[in-house]
Amino acid sequence: MAASPELKQVIVESQTLLRQGDARGALAYLQSLAPQLGGHVDFHMNVAIAHRNLGQLASAIKALNAALAIDPYAFMPMLSKGAILEQMGDLRTAAEVYKDVLRIAPGDAELHDSLRPPLARAQTVVNEQAAAMAAHFRDTLGPLMQEHRGEPLARFEECMDVVAGVKRVYNAEPVQVHYPRLPAIPFFDRSYFPWFETLEAATQTIQGELKALMEEGLPGFKPYVQYAPGTPENQFKPLNHSDNWSSLWLWKDGQPQKEAMARCPETTAVLEQLPLADQPDFAPTALFSALAPHTKIPPHTGSTNTRLLVHLPLVLPGPAGFRVGNETREWRIGEAWAFDDTIEHEAWNDADETRVIMIFDIWNPLLSAAERSMISALLGAHRDWLVGAGG
Repeated sequence: MAASPELKQVIVESQTLLRQGDARGALAYLQSLAPQLGGHVDFHMNVAIAHRNLGQLASAIKALNAALAIDPYAFMPMLSKGAILEQMGDLRTAAEVYKDVLRIAPGDAELHDSLRPPLARAQTVVNEQAAAMAAHFRDTLGPLMQEHRGEPLARFEECMDVVAGVKRVYNAEPVQVHYPRLPAIPFFDRSYFPWFETLEAATQTIQGELKALMEEGLPGFKPYVQYAPGTPENQFKPLNHSDNWSSLWLWKDGQPQKEAMARCPETTAVLEQLPLADQPDFAPTALFSALAPHTKIPPHTGSTNTRLLVHLPLVLPGPAGFRVGNETREWRIGEAWAFDDTIEHEAWNDADETRVIMIFDIWNPLLSAAERSMISALLGAHRDWLVGAGG
């Protein structure tokens, strides 16, 4: 409801009284006009200010609730309610209100500078209460968790942290093909991949060919990110056409890269023994990925949850890490893992030298053979449709 000239005048006069230190006079003046103006958010907001100036915090909350009953998404009354609850020492309820405040807060460009400190305070309270809740869960549920010691409870622990608010929910967000009803599993259990042992046993063989390439200055390696002019770069702008993240492809979009294979015949032979994804014109993909010192690959998601990516660390000169969803892992030479790259993930190399891993894609093991066949056909039909669009 838009503020009438009468309401604007009333607010000006009440605020004048407040600036003069006459909070009681301001409150009495406003209360006398409640029958006429009680349907306006700003009226109740100013009543709350008068009550707060008088130290009548419970009455201020009542006035703010009246404002929010008119407009449940009114930003200033909601922010004020959180601040007063915090002032009253009710931090848990204040945090719940502040969560809503942060959801509806204006964007950074529209945010008035005067609101930045209270919003920063709101975020601090939310974070502190989330951490306290997470600790409470572990204290309360610790004995029960001990009863189930030895059982796989990582998912439950993540659930506790999501409920508390110290971690967020990560879902699969494919940029190309989403296959319904596949669970969003960050890192798949090794039991799905008995052939990991074959891959890991070949680590030294692969390292040997990679070492020769590194001694030659990584011939054939090209920037991993190569957007065409006019393509939105988004978070990859610093890495676009940059050698800070470079790669040598052995298979790309299902096509063998014969020159690279000739440089790495033993590595190629190892990969040919493995169940790589087989999607004509799309997969397999296999490459060496080199990340320069002190370089970060920003959070992003991959093309489809019908496949997983396998990583095999080969050169780790110092601190480096990898995160998928809420799970962060450290690399170990010769220890492979498979993950769903449609869940937000990122990598970083904090070392003073280049980090190199091998990457290749495999089918999601939760798909049947029939589904794999139909997905390959779907990808081909989709490609044909797009090609036909230009005709």
